[in-house]
Amino acid sequence: MIEQAVRDLRTVRDLVRWGASRMREAGLFFGHGTDNALDEALLLVLHAIHLDHSLPVDHLDARLTEAERRVAAELLQARWKSRRPAAYLTREAWFAGLSFYVDERVLVPRSPIAELIEQGFEPWLERPPRRVLDLCTGSGCIAIACAWAFPKAEVVAVDISEPALEVARINRERYGLEGRLELLRSDLFEALPPQRFDLIVSNPPYVSRREMASLPAEFHREPAIGLEAGEEGLDVVERILARAADYLEPGGVLIVEVGNSAPAVEQRWPQLPFVWLEFERGGEGVFLLRREDLPPD
Repeated sequence: MIEQAVRDLRTVRDLVRWGASRMREAGLFFGHGTDNALDEALLLVLHAIHLDHSLPVDHLDARLTEAERRVAAELLQARWKSRRPAAYLTREAWFAGLSFYVDERVLVPRSPIAELIEQGFEPWLERPPRRVLDLCTGSGCIAIACAWAFPKAEVVAVDISEPALEVARINRERYGLEGRLELLRSDLFEALPPQRFDLIVSNPPYVSRREMASLPAEFHREPAIGLEAGEEGLDVVERILARAADYLEPGGVLIVEVGNSAPAVEQRWPQLPFVWLEFERGGEGVFLLRREDLPPD
């Protein structure tokens, strides 16, 4: 199949059409940066020829060299044969307008929290935060995007996974944030010294055991520790809610993504006045609570 593609397909458009057709034929899932086969195929072909989405539309009909066609075809084939998310093949994902290195040690960045960061968390923060805590940081994308959005803020990011922190360090160095972003191995608050933050933000594991078993293969290429959180998907969220007040300044804000577990969260804690945030670019299941609304430890 590869040899025929290299021989017969000549342009960017040819390869994108071919790759998208093969992906649809293979029944792939899209949701780790793109939501359809055409965009996924275009992402991979452009990566193969060292270009990006700034490529003018009329250049889609540009003829590629044989070497370029081969690299693109092999990358496309790797996507549908391995069912690895495209970001693991390109070693790159975009979040809040920033490029991040990613590999199988971390989840592929895709949280709608990116939109909140780009908006400076308005109108929920009265002023730019001076100190930010990112729980379950993974690749470091939320912490780094916050540091980038708030140049005067100090940011602390924690994760229980040392392999994930290795990736976060790569991204911290990429953006030169060694002086403002502390990366700490910790099971949530456990290794944190007593301190307070204006903002705590988290995209923790929140997938229930039953939902985990039913997820498409692409999700099972990601580290399970970053997805599954017990029988109901609430194990980690429960621990965050129990202790967050002790780490927030008066008037401080907690923002947590819980995705499809949102109904279970509301059912478990009916006494809490969750604010469920809305997003222009899609996404749901992100709640906001102020320190004064949180249960005391």
